[in-house]
Amino acid sequence: MEHVAIDLGGRESQICVRREDGAIVEERRWATVNLGQFLSRRPKSRVVLETCAEGFAVADVALELGHEVRVVPGTLVRSLGVGARGVKTDRRDAQVLSEVSCRIDLPSVHIPSALSRRRKSFCGMREALVGARTQIINTVHGWMRTQGRGTVRSGTAETLPARVRKHWGEELPGYVARQLKVVEELNVHIAEADAELEKLAEKDEECRRLMTVPGVGPLTAIRFVAAVDEVGRFDGAHKVEAYLGLVPGEHSSSDRQHRTSITKAGPGALRRALVQGAWAARRTRGDHPMVAWSMEVEKRRGRRVAVLALARKMAGIMYALLRDGGSYEAKRGAMT
Repeated sequence: MEHVAIDLGGRESQICVRREDGAIVEERRWATVNLGQFLSRRPKSRVVLETCAEGFAVADVALELGHEVRVVPGTLVRSLGVGARGVKTDRRDAQVLSEVSCRIDLPSVHIPSALSRRRKSFCGMREALVGARTQIINTVHGWMRTQGRGTVRSGTAETLPARVRKHWGEELPGYVARQLKVVEELNVHIAEADAELEKLAEKDEECRRLMTVPGVGPLTAIRFVAAVDEVGRFDGAHKVEAYLGLVPGEHSSSDRQHRTSITKAGPGALRRALVQGAWAARRTRGDHPMVAWSMEVEKRRGRRVAVLALARKMAGIMYALLRDGGSYEAKRGAMT
């Protein structure tokens, strides 16, 4: 079997092909968008890529052509020799990856399905709109404070432009009026994205079951299904919780043992959504058994730890629902 290492680039990629004995068969540059043409001409090989923006799309093409694919984590390639001794070029990177592939079976990250990637992209685009709106709103609030006219009455982002105009009581400067118009425009697009998000969640049977968990809405459900992708790749709920970075870390050496806060590994957007969902559940479902369990944790460990514990429990429950089917049961959710 040949080993085809590709150092991907936005326009062109560097390719290094080796035989099983490690001898280089071919080295060349190839247009990234046409890599499928190159791979279609090769015998069944092991294709080695580094995680990057183009990585999964190229991996899909290679898999369709019958090749084995290894998408190597970016955190691992340096330990393999990429960039060693301060020398890093596309050609050298491809040579290193192909040489290591000939010696060992390189570990690969999970290659998400096309549906999973579309869901992640949709959620990411929506969150970019929300982030842009938040940034603009902050500039308006900051300007109001510098004018010595007090703060605007609290309310939602959707009503901010009207509240600012009413509070100011006169014609706003043009640079502020523009900001408010952008907020109004973003409000429209965010509302459209939210409506589409709800439709996607309602149409998906798995998302509907996940939303029976307190604190889990359409965004969290879609994010979770997209992140897990294939339930069978996890051995249990604790593996999922660790994958999402919701488990304690450790920094120990010799006789010193020190447990740290959560590792924050894995998809940060989903972890934030789960934590926000835990806060929402505590605010709105205080009499629920699972939330009551969190309140008991708070008495012993404090509110912050209790919220993180609830977010971790929610992740474990959602994994179990995907694995076993069915809907959320309050009595089982309260069990430690």
